[in-house]
Amino acid sequence: MRNIKNWVWLLLFGSLWGMCEVIAGEGLFGGRVPNASVWLSAGAFFVLAVARGVVNKPGSSTAVGAFAAFFKLVNAAPFFCHLLGIFFLGLAFDLFSSVLMKRERKISFRSSLSGILSAYGGYALFALIITYIVRYKYWTAGGLPRVLHHVFVSGSLAALLAIAAVPLGYWIGVKGVVVAERRPRWAYAGAIVALIFLWSLGRIAG
Repeated sequence: MRNIKNWVWLLLFGSLWGMCEVIAGEGLFGGRVPNASVWLSAGAFFVLAVARGVVNKPGSSTAVGAFAAFFKLVNAAPFFCHLLGIFFLGLAFDLFSSVLMKRERKISFRSSLSGILSAYGGYALFALIITYIVRYKYWTAGGLPRVLHHVFVSGSLAALLAIAAVPLGYWIGVKGVVVAERRPRWAYAGAIVALIFLWSLGRIAG
């Protein structure tokens, strides 16, 4: 991905995901909404899918996840377990979409399957690493039951939402890039303006 414009798009989508984590995350967790992380994951899958429709290349979704984690790190309280969760969700989506959605330019069951597998994969990767490698106290105290609940209960809810979120987001991304290619300079300028707006808003909201 040597095209600088692709990196601008990925940074934009990562910042958008990060903004959702900062604003929506604060509202959901602050309001003690049940399964708050699942709703945030649904939004993450939607943004990841839009980004994949725009830049469908291996590594792109991992970059979006890394940018989202960095956005949250800079603009919100540094809960490192949340940052790991964001990154691993992007990594899992990257792995499965690179296999199932490679060169896809239309909506198919592959996009929904990518979402389902990414939900389980991302949740499992996070729970296992945070519990048995990082050994974060909250997770080690819960042990295997907490890991299983996170993967098979929360992960299943996230997978159900991803069934719709990923195809919808991918469709928007594919259609959006067609429009952007008609006016590439305006699209690129708009992406930069949106980036400046998101980071300015992030500093205020954080």
